[in-house]
Amino acid sequence: MDKLGTYSSRYCYSVWLRHIVTAHKNGLPTKPRTIAELGPGNSLEIGLAGLISGAQTYYAFDIAKFATNDRNLKVFDEIVTLFRNRADIPGEDEFARVKPYLDSYRFPKNIYDDNYLEKMLREDRLERIRNSLLNMNDDDSCITYEVPWDSESIIKKESVDMIYSQAVLEHIDNLSDAYKAMCLWLKPEGFISHQIDFKCHGTAQKWNGHWSYSDSEWNDRRSRETFLLNREPHSHHLKYLEQTGFKIICDDIIKYEQGILRNQLAGKFKNISDEDFFTGNAFIQASRNCCGILS
Repeated sequence: MDKLGTYSSRYCYSVWLRHIVTAHKNGLPTKPRTIAELGPGNSLEIGLAGLISGAQTYYAFDIAKFATNDRNLKVFDEIVTLFRNRADIPGEDEFARVKPYLDSYRFPKNIYDDNYLEKMLREDRLERIRNSLLNMNDDDSCITYEVPWDSESIIKKESVDMIYSQAVLEHIDNLSDAYKAMCLWLKPEGFISHQIDFKCHGTAQKWNGHWSYSDSEWNDRRSRETFLLNREPHSHHLKYLEQTGFKIICDDIIKYEQGILRNQLAGKFKNISDEDFFTGNAFIQASRNCCGILS
C-alpha cells in the first residue's frame, strides 16, 4: 500500500495486532496506555484499533491532513465488531504484502482475554472514543491529530508508551531528528515499533532501482512528485538508533533478489553493504535506552 493507502477495517486491525503480537513475542509491553503513530495517511484506524484494545490516548502525526471523520467512524465500528468477535488476524492469504509476518494469526487471547475485552468494549468507553473522533484536539479528547508535525516539542517528554509506523519511515527526510524526537517522547519503559519498506515504491522497474538515480536526477523527481523516498538503506536506521541510544530488540529483515546490479548503483550508493543491497523490508522494535544521552 502506498503512503495514502486504501485501508480497510481488517487491514488496520491486522496491522495493530501484528505489532502487538510481535511485541509480546519480544517481551515488550502489550497494553500501552499512550500511543503515537507517524504518518497515518488517510486513515487513523490503526490508532483506533489501539484505543479500542485499551490505549487511553492516541497521537497521530502527519505532514498534511488526509483523514476524514466519516470514513474513520465507519471503520471504527467495524473494528469494534472484529474485537467483539475475537476475529483471527487477517494473514498473508488476505494481505500478502503486509508485514510483519506472524507465526500464528489466531486471535491473541493470551494478550486480550475475555475479562479484559469486556472492560475495554464497554459502550461508555467506546462512545468516548467516537466523541473524540468528532472533536479531535479538544482538551477532553483522547485523540490528538497534529498536521504538520515538525517539532519534538509537540508531545511532552517521556509521556508515550509506544510509537509505531507502517511503511512510513522511508518517507521521512531527517531520520536522525525523527529518532531523537521519538526517544524524547518515550517513557523510560516505552518502545518503538516500525515496519520499514526499502523498495522503490514504483519509481523504477527493479525493486531497488531507486538507488540507481544520481542526486540531481532524484531531486528532479522530488520537484515533480510528492511522498518520494529518502532512499536511506537499512543500516542507516540502525546507525541512528544506536546514536540516539535505543536498544534494538528485534530487527527482522526480508531480502529480495532480482534487483539492479551493483554496477548500476549511483555514486553515493556504490559502497553499500551486501545486506543493505538486498534488504527490501525490515521490522524493527527497540526500547528506550537513551536516558542521559539526550537533553
